[in-house]
Amino acid sequence: MSNVLKEGITLYRSSKYEDALAFFLSVPSDSSVSSTDLAYYIGLCYARMQKYDEALLYLEQVITGGDENDRMNQCRLILSVIYSLTGRTRLADFELKKLLEGGYQTEAVFCALAYVAWVQKKTEAAVSYYEKALDINSEYPTALNGLGYVLACSGKDLTKALSLCKKAYDFDHECPAFLDSMGWVYYQLGLLKEAKQYSKRAKDKDSSNAEIIEHYRLIHSQQTTQRDENGSAARGTGRGGVR
Repeated sequence: MSNVLKEGITLYRSSKYEDALAFFLSVPSDSSVSSTDLAYYIGLCYARMQKYDEALLYLEQVITGGDENDRMNQCRLILSVIYSLTGRTRLADFELKKLLEGGYQTEAVFCALAYVAWVQKKTEAAVSYYEKALDINSEYPTALNGLGYVLACSGKDLTKALSLCKKAYDFDHECPAFLDSMGWVYYQLGLLKEAKQYSKRAKDKDSSNAEIIEHYRLIHSQQTTQRDENGSAARGTGRGGVR
């Protein structure tokens, strides 16, 4: 890798994505850096910043302009996730199948396949893919959390769902997705106090995530309802308990 990009890469690895992006965009076109290398890092920055249209523009350049290698595989994986998030599931399926055909059958790929299946409301397929990811690496946090969350949403084996989500949470107590899953499992179990604690932490960590915000709203609303109904029952005007 050219030393020209060293400063930008350091910024990127320090999670300073806006600064890294500004650096990469400032690299002169007549420098010794290849356009593919530059597109790769610019695409990564945009993806981290959740500017998906811009990320696609640059990551697709890497796919069309390079040979099959680890970087190409990484770009295909990121593209598949972005396509899923933006509702282009057919394109996501295409990229993931290209990875599988090329022998790139990692836990990350199966997690991406699981996510695409989940977005398409194919619950059984999502469960199967997460299980395949765990067959490869039984301690892979994304797969543990993903499988636990899917089981919780489908109301199947909530005890197992909680166990899986707890294992993922133990890897990173600050991850918004893991916190949200813990809150959602506790909510499904009817343990509303615990649900609110985790859901609030998830919201505080990532207030831009629509799903986290919706879970927080539902959990908080349910707790409020429970308090109101319990109070009414004590006064003899309740409806006989909480739904």
